[in-house]
Amino acid sequence: MSFTAKLKPGHLALIVRIAETGKLHLAADRSAMSQPAASRILAEIEGRAGVALFDRGPGGMQPTAAGQAVVKHARSILEGLDNLDREIGLVQTGAAGAVRIGTVTGPAVGSVVPAIRACRERAPDLEISVEVLPSAPLVAGLAERQFDFVLGRIPAEADARAFHLTPARTEKVTLLASRGHPLAGRAGVGLGELLDHEWVVQERVSPIRSAVEAAFRERGLPTPAKVTNSSSLLVALAMLEGSSAIAPQSDEVARLIERQGGGQGPVRIDLRDEITVAPFFVIRNKAHQLSRAAETVLDEILVRL
Repeated sequence: MSFTAKLKPGHLALIVRIAETGKLHLAADRSAMSQPAASRILAEIEGRAGVALFDRGPGGMQPTAAGQAVVKHARSILEGLDNLDREIGLVQTGAAGAVRIGTVTGPAVGSVVPAIRACRERAPDLEISVEVLPSAPLVAGLAERQFDFVLGRIPAEADARAFHLTPARTEKVTLLASRGHPLAGRAGVGLGELLDHEWVVQERVSPIRSAVEAAFRERGLPTPAKVTNSSSLLVALAMLEGSSAIAPQSDEVARLIERQGGGQGPVRIDLRDEITVAPFFVIRNKAHQLSRAAETVLDEILVRL
């Protein structure tokens, strides 16, 4: 049996304390044991090592070459165990651990990001990943345990019985345009006035696209004919620049773009009639037990919905 096979953390701590104090009785006191017990443990360790770990002299106990090696590694091991104990405690309280969130765009800006900031203030050791996707791949990923929870909508092809659903809220659709757009700054713009302009819109299966097209139909209007299909916010912003294109976005995203633009970026068109998207949900997999870390982040998100 190897020398290290029966070593315990208490044994390692005793060796370190002997090296630090140079006195067996002081090391025994700090280890909360009697001197005879400490002497017996040291003798057993040295017996298994087959070599003395300390030289005994009038000036106290000094580590031998073998003793110096043991002390060095003992300190490293004890520090590692202390760190492990700390990390386990953080995980148990939800202050550490990995959290994987999937979300559609609107709540990513309005709820997820503020929640992450709040969690970071009191739990800086959390490792949080956020992926922004349409609802269908989000729910598919949740079923495959790629996410702890998602914020989105249940696709028609998904079995809602497999999930816990917490209703959130409806999303307002905002139409963005360049500052030079002919309708920018106008109050109470009607949808009919927008038909002749180019649009940059999410794919047909997206909730925002569906809401925009439904708003036109409800008013007896055709849907816009000049449409570029793209779910990329980057593509939408690039196409707005220097053109009369229109890009529908969730209101949270539109507000963020306006703030980031510093008075130079896109502006919202003031619509006469509000366009809203069906409510999204906080969706959890019934077969997946959330970690304390995931519960910590989820609680912060729910407060902001």
